[in-house]
Amino acid sequence: MPLKISVITAVFNRRDTVADAVQSIQRQSYENVEHVVQDGGSQDGTLEVLQDLANANTQLVSAQDAGIYDAINKGIERATGNVVGLMHSDDIFASDRVLEKVAAAFQDPSVEGVYGDLQYVSATAPGKIVRHWKSGEYDPDLLKRGWMPPHPTLYLRASVFERLGLYDTSYRIAADYDAMLRYLVHGQINLVYIPEVLVKMRVGGVSNRSLRHIIQKSQEDYRAIRTNEIGGIGTLAMKNFSKLGQFLKQSHRE
Repeated sequence: MPLKISVITAVFNRRDTVADAVQSIQRQSYENVEHVVQDGGSQDGTLEVLQDLANANTQLVSAQDAGIYDAINKGIERATGNVVGLMHSDDIFASDRVLEKVAAAFQDPSVEGVYGDLQYVSATAPGKIVRHWKSGEYDPDLLKRGWMPPHPTLYLRASVFERLGLYDTSYRIAADYDAMLRYLVHGQINLVYIPEVLVKMRVGGVSNRSLRHIIQKSQEDYRAIRTNEIGGIGTLAMKNFSKLGQFLKQSHRE
């Protein structure tokens, strides 16, 4: 039986963008895909959009949650696939063959995680690239320099969550960073890189909305770094400074 991929979408009041995310999944060439949608009780028409677009592969639940990571955890718990990844309600796949390539990488039974590159695009003009995140090949030593795989491109075997746990909801912004460090440092999972853009993400995420959020993000990143014992303030500084090159390289191309 072919590998089954569960794609989790945690959504709350994203009527204007969620259709793009759903249709991006439904256009994928790989067929054995389950779309697990965890709606947080949207009141802006999002739920109606989701219901209109739902097909036989859609698993839709709408219920209150305690935030995005709690919603993602609920979605993972409902997932029935061998492999689990995310599609945020503001994102789209870079091509219709992304999940086909992810599934091919998992044909090696030793592979526990797959990731690729990410492009940040304009919220109002998704064809305009704002930032290009070329992640590169994984090396455990890079974690001490603030490296991590782009979270929206990361696909993991369901067994990784079973063995190493879900997202720690005590983090409000950086639970993804903490989880990835836990899987890579403590779990030492075998990670494989697909050297191409897998996901396009609209700018304007929660971690960059205000100075207060940026400060909170840095505080949570530092906590994750210390909790997972991969460095200190220097690791945090390198993590933040590494983003500058992604903007500069894009500007040079333009």
